[in-house]
Amino acid sequence: MKNILLVLFVLNLIISCKVNNENDEPKDTVILKENKPRSKSDSTPRNAPIINIADTVALPYHFISVKDSAVNNVRLSLKLGFIYSDRLSSFIKHSKLKIMGHPMACYKTQKAPFFFEAGIAIDKKPTKLEPGIIYKHIGKRKVIVAHFFGPYEETVQAYQILNEWLKDNKKKAIDKPYEIYVEDPLDENGKAKDSYQVQTDIVIPYE
Repeated sequence: MKNILLVLFVLNLIISCKVNNENDEPKDTVILKENKPRSKSDSTPRNAPIINIADTVALPYHFISVKDSAVNNVRLSLKLGFIYSDRLSSFIKHSKLKIMGHPMACYKTQKAPFFFEAGIAIDKKPTKLEPGIIYKHIGKRKVIVAHFFGPYEETVQAYQILNEWLKDNKKKAIDKPYEIYVEDPLDENGKAKDSYQVQTDIVIPYE
């Protein structure tokens, strides 16, 4: 099993990962969410995140995932690292599948305890599933996407903007929102990038 990368920048920072194109295995991932909501006194001045909204269409894809829960942000980080870098990576390799996208996650809760589903798109339906691994075929559907650049704890703003867009355009969400971890947060030397250079996409399917 790969070693799980633990980089504690700040309590609310997310370290996202991208697909390793050379060997089709996900890189290690660390997700750090809040264990409790921040009070106003906890907030500090910062530059506003960059949020670009796109109304588009998501093409059909095959998807495998694992559902789990975590009592705090550290356990969440460990579990996501294991799911992406060991559980799904091993299943993909043994099933002779190919990774077709970036790691994704859907959170039922945004504070501890966390209930989540973490997965990745693949090239075809597996011939056989292992216990605990879920397969879905997601059809073509309209989506509204927030391309987010900035401190991860500020992604709440992206969710708010997306919900306002749905309301203003008289649209209705047809599935839970999910996050796509597009950019590698570390540079070629293993140092943390500026959070404003790291992209996370928040996606809401709608009709």
